[in-house]
Amino acid sequence: MDGARERILAAATALLTEGGREAVSTRAVSAAAGVQAPTIYRLFGDKQGLLDAVASHGFATYLTGKAALKPTDDPVADLRAGWDLHVGFGLANPALYALVYGEPRPGESPPAALAAAEVLAAQIHRIASAGRLRLPEPRAAFLVHSAGCGTTLTLIAVPEPARDMTVSHLAREAVIAAVTTDAPATPNPGPAGAAVSLRAALPQTAALTPHERGLLGEWLDRIASSPR
Repeated sequence: MDGARERILAAATALLTEGGREAVSTRAVSAAAGVQAPTIYRLFGDKQGLLDAVASHGFATYLTGKAALKPTDDPVADLRAGWDLHVGFGLANPALYALVYGEPRPGESPPAALAAAEVLAAQIHRIASAGRLRLPEPRAAFLVHSAGCGTTLTLIAVPEPARDMTVSHLAREAVIAAVTTDAPATPNPGPAGAAVSLRAALPQTAALTPHERGLLGEWLDRIASSPR
């Protein structure tokens, strides 16, 4: 089976790019990769396992590029750059993007989507650590993710000559305004804003036991989620 996995992934990716998800049948992949169908099942379990592997393989370059973006002194600007990279990747790879985000599975996410979410969470955490996050980190990350995916899928559905990229820019700025504060951070952010900042810094303290940190984290999350 030397090289079989790579050949299968390459064949499935080509089929996906040319014909979408429905083109990635076990028979078509077997023929294109020069392997027997049982080989695919041994390596990937089932068709969904193969599709998840194709997605992870295809997203690897994007995630590497996003993780390699050198952080600047402005984490909000870095989030803006991450948004543009995300949308650009989706428009350049519509079939792959739709494979990951176009058909949600209730209660679970493809490995590629989870990996991308980790990168976004790290960007959001940097903003919180800088005292510039309005919302609790999970809520802010979910909002940015939802808006980014919705914008990208909407633009994918529009014929390329008719795409108005201003829509992406407006959505990006609206979301950033909703989850961040201006620089420098407001001197008196109130209890919710202070709770967000302290929650981001909580893992850095050694003055509390793990149980105490967990309890304090719950309290801070409650304060951060309360109405202003």
